[in-house]
Order: sequence, then structure tokens, then C-alpha cells
Amino acid sequence: VQPQASGGGLVQAGGSLRLSCAASGRAFSSYHMGWFRQAQGKEREFVGAIRRSGSTTYYADSLKGRFTISRDNAKNTVYLRMNSLKPEDTAVYYCAAKGLGGSYSTIREYDYWGQGTQVTVSS
Repeated sequence: VQPQASGGGLVQAGGSLRLSCAASGRAFSSYHMGWFRQAQGKEREFVGAIRRSGSTTYYADSLKGRFTISRDNAKNTVYLRMNSLKPEDTAVYYCAAKGLGGSYSTIREYDYWGQGTQVTVSS
């Protein structure tokens, strides 16, 4: 499976944005999907993840309540809805796919990564 994130852009603080991650390949529903972000000069960090069935989601504690992940297996797509955006949310956002087992928040557990999409939040 090969994920590809899109939907980034420039948004004012307090605004919302929805990112999409379309994955090629026929086994999309077999993979758990995660979102990560990397701000300039900082390490990549976990944003959230969703199980392959879509039944359960996980979020970084600092983002709970503002970010929501969903997926549509029929469309091979996972979404990241971001509300009440802050300047500190500015980063390149990546989606990634992982198989069974392991931590959802650990970067090395993810096998497939797409190119990121830039999100810039202005104050």
C-alpha cells in the first residue's frame, strides 16, 4: 500500500482543515493508518491513528478534542479533520500504514509512508 497525503494549505488560527490520505493498492483495509507531523527543526511526532476497521481511534493527548481521524475503506482513504487550529500546529503532515501488532504511536512500527502535505496556521 502506498499512502499519499493531500489537503494542506494556509489557514488562519481558529480555522479548520481536513487532510486526506489516499492509498493505492487493494489491501488498504488490512492496514492500520496513522498521522504524524513534523514541524521545522523538530522531530516527527504522532498525531493519531485509526484501526483498520475504523472502529477505534487513538490521539496524542495534546490533540484530543481538536483532531478527528476517520477512514473510508471503500475509497481507500483516511481523513484527518483539524479544528481550532493554532500556529503551533504548523507542520508537514504525513500519513502512514502499519500492519498488525506494535504501538500505534511509534514511528518505526509503520511500514509505508507517503509524502507529506504542508499545513501552515497564521496568527
